[in-house]
Amino acid sequence: MGQVMAQGLGACPQFSLVALVDLHEPAELFGARYVAALDGLDPASVDAVVDFSNPEGVVSSARWCAAHGVALVVGATGLTDEQRQAVEEAGAKVGVVMASNFAIGAVLSERFAAIAAPYFERAEIIELHHDRKVDAPSGTSIAAARAIAAARAKAGQAPLEDPSTRQTLPGARGADGADGVRIHSVRLPGLVAHQEILFGGPGEGLTIRHDSFDRESFVQGVALALAAVDATPRFLDGIDSLL
Repeated sequence: MGQVMAQGLGACPQFSLVALVDLHEPAELFGARYVAALDGLDPASVDAVVDFSNPEGVVSSARWCAAHGVALVVGATGLTDEQRQAVEEAGAKVGVVMASNFAIGAVLSERFAAIAAPYFERAEIIELHHDRKVDAPSGTSIAAARAIAAARAKAGQAPLEDPSTRQTLPGARGADGADGVRIHSVRLPGLVAHQEILFGGPGEGLTIRHDSFDRESFVQGVALALAAVDATPRFLDGIDSLL
């Protein structure tokens, strides 16, 4: 993911790629320098950090950015509540954007799902990702489930109740994403990031599907986030407000 971000953002005329940060030197540097940790950078040379590493790495980046007045864009998922709080606290000192998905289509599909939610009796989510993704369900599916639940609650509707009263195999009905919106996770080689939001009502159904066939689909959203934040304290949860 870091290689894709470096190549994509480095090709944008409004950005200058300063460095790639990783424990091991990446295969391609795209004209930037390599450092093993953020401490190896002069903060004065950096306006923003883009972090797609892992929860522990994100917390380290958040603390470094907060201490040096550098904006932060976070795309890693699977953070604990405590780790997420560390990122939000950084937003009190510097601009931070944190999103579960930076693909424009994925963000719009969540918006469309919230519009549809009050008009259907049931909703479930199937998220499909590559087999190297370590967290399940995806942050994107959790965000979508919460958006659906919030839209239903705003419309005065009660949480969904699972119609299945007996599971022959435990877990067959997936996880409760929010207020009864079930999430089903698939992990297979060959996939990148895909999601189906399924709604059902009397005599009809609605499916909202988004596919990221290549990781370059996330570059445009990250570019939007970078253009929106600077050293001014601010925390943005997702990029929906930037569209």
